[in-house]
Amino acid sequence: MAAKSMLPAISPDGNLSRYLEQIRAFPMLEPGEEYMLAKSWKDKGDVKAAHKLVTSHLRLVAKIAMGYRGYGLPVADLISEGNLGMMHAVKKFEPEKGFRLATYAMWWIKAAIQEYILRSWSLVKIGTTAGQKKLFFNLRRIKGQIQAIEDGDLKPEQVTQIATQLDVSETEVISMNQRMAGNDRSLNVPLSRDGEGSGEWQDWLEDDSVDQETSFAEQEEYGARRNLMVDAMQGLNPREQRILEARRLAEPPLTLEDLAAEFSVSRERIRQIEVRAFEKLQKAVRDKAEEMQLLPNHSEADA
Repeated sequence: MAAKSMLPAISPDGNLSRYLEQIRAFPMLEPGEEYMLAKSWKDKGDVKAAHKLVTSHLRLVAKIAMGYRGYGLPVADLISEGNLGMMHAVKKFEPEKGFRLATYAMWWIKAAIQEYILRSWSLVKIGTTAGQKKLFFNLRRIKGQIQAIEDGDLKPEQVTQIATQLDVSETEVISMNQRMAGNDRSLNVPLSRDGEGSGEWQDWLEDDSVDQETSFAEQEEYGARRNLMVDAMQGLNPREQRILEARRLAEPPLTLEDLAAEFSVSRERIRQIEVRAFEKLQKAVRDKAEEMQLLPNHSEADA
């Protein structure tokens, strides 16, 4: 798609506020208009239709990119990568599936931004396993939930809580926390380099206007994910369902000891069943999501 060159540009001087004002000028699309534009692009290769689909979702890209501003990378770069993800979403979008473009695009936008962050931090720095990547992208969020927001080392009980929640080792939690220390960006830093007239990062945390498109997309995405989860759970046997619900969905979760006593097996056996059931659930959800076009498949995401 040749739309990239026609998108509003974030100037080299870091004037992000001007860009955010520019993209507000693009109107959001009604469902019927979005469908016709998507059909025109898919069936006729109408580049103007594709461009309108992309530009009408630039605010969604910016809002998602803001959520990743704590990784020490320029938000302008995050937005640029998210825009590339948005364009990929338009290329692959099939309106006949029944979902709005924003719902489908959110997966592509997040994937593009996360891949950029991983490349920028380097795999040598953060590790290559799925668990380490999950830890990298969830550590700040969980630290906020458990009120571990102060700088420095985590308390032993906090390390244990995070390791249990993310199913990683305590050593990995300690190591990742140390690696990421010092990279948080102050919310009072000016948006522009000269610090004049552009506001601060905290000014963009909430948008005073009602963002109906983002709200609808998030609600639809949540509903789609929930339905996928419910369907995937049916593929597990009763024991796997019970253990997974007790360990991953219950609040607070049951201990391995509790479940070992319930099923008259060892703690290690319960742990093995939990891991196996979770892997089966993840695969079932991903396969169904790819089938429904709710997220890019592995070959598309690498393209």
